[in-house]
Amino acid sequence: MAGGGVNEGYGAVADRFAANAAEFAELGSAVTVFVGGQKVVELWNGVADDTTGRAWAQDTVVPVFSCAKGLVMLGIQLLVQEGRLDLDVPIGTYWPEFVAGGKDKITTRMVLGHRAGIPVLDKTLSFEEIAAWTPVIAAIEEQVPLWAPGSAYEYHGHVFGFVAGELIRRLTGLLPGAYFRQTVGERLGLRAWLGLPASELGALARLTEAPGRPPMPPPEHLFTRIITMNGAIHFPGLDEPRGWNDPAVLGLELPGAGAVASASGLAGLYAAAATGIDGGERLLTTDRVTDLVREVSAGQGFLGFDAGARWGTGVLLDSGFRPMLGTRSFGNDGAGGQFAFGDDEYGVGFAFVSNKMIGHGDARANLLVTALKESLG
Repeated sequence: MAGGGVNEGYGAVADRFAANAAEFAELGSAVTVFVGGQKVVELWNGVADDTTGRAWAQDTVVPVFSCAKGLVMLGIQLLVQEGRLDLDVPIGTYWPEFVAGGKDKITTRMVLGHRAGIPVLDKTLSFEEIAAWTPVIAAIEEQVPLWAPGSAYEYHGHVFGFVAGELIRRLTGLLPGAYFRQTVGERLGLRAWLGLPASELGALARLTEAPGRPPMPPPEHLFTRIITMNGAIHFPGLDEPRGWNDPAVLGLELPGAGAVASASGLAGLYAAAATGIDGGERLLTTDRVTDLVREVSAGQGFLGFDAGARWGTGVLLDSGFRPMLGTRSFGNDGAGGQFAFGDDEYGVGFAFVSNKMIGHGDARANLLVTALKESLG
């Protein structure tokens, strides 16, 4: 059931990966690490589909939820780097219809830092409308902020992806999934998509829930509305239509939470951003990384609690909530325990994925990062 290997000096990661499988009763999982643009860890084990017994393989992909934000963040940062987008001017500069309802001062950085005041939409859209893209954009244009933009923060879930994705579309003519594949994914051979192609369904892992995973708050709760787009997409809804094992959901362009990827695809994305891979040029300059790792949001959110996360511009930063390697680390995590990050100081691209959803307090990725720190010395 297990496969892959590690370079000399990274045995601590292999040992921790094996220990995680036993301690957390993993179903299937994978971890990949690049250092200096070279793959030094690629491991997988277990079962990709508990209904058939299909084993996890090197090319297995899995829904990675909000790790999708990394794909969109990279697209936005490339446009900034090319001089086509300014993170700190009003979004209306590029998207005039956005400014309705008191959104004239909202910048792209506010959205990517979860400070824009539009974490959820008042309008309830059908699944078909979400799939069509433009009805979501129209609802965003109509939305009135829940707080004065910039004055507070709360996780912007799906809205993060649709706003950033629409900016990508207006500047390039491509939806964010196509833009990512054209500019990064296809060129580098990364197994990561926003909108899984039907041709990849045979490599898809099936999600399961760990026993005792806490239930979601009631449907009317703001957090539940953020995660489910007012109930149009079930969470996790694993065996339900429009839940996260449904190919119809995974095939959607859901740029805030709908990526499907392998561990190597996600790790390669962050390694490419931070260092370049296999001798290629790094995608983001040192100055661009310096800007995106500047803290934008932290502490108590609009919902009244502090989860301990620190946010840069579209990325999680090193914190007790999500430990990484240091001040130059930037990443995103997913609701199933998935996590990926890059660091240009250490020259690292890292990703862990699993098909067993544990929920709050899931320590699997953090333990692997600790083992990676030990290996790096």
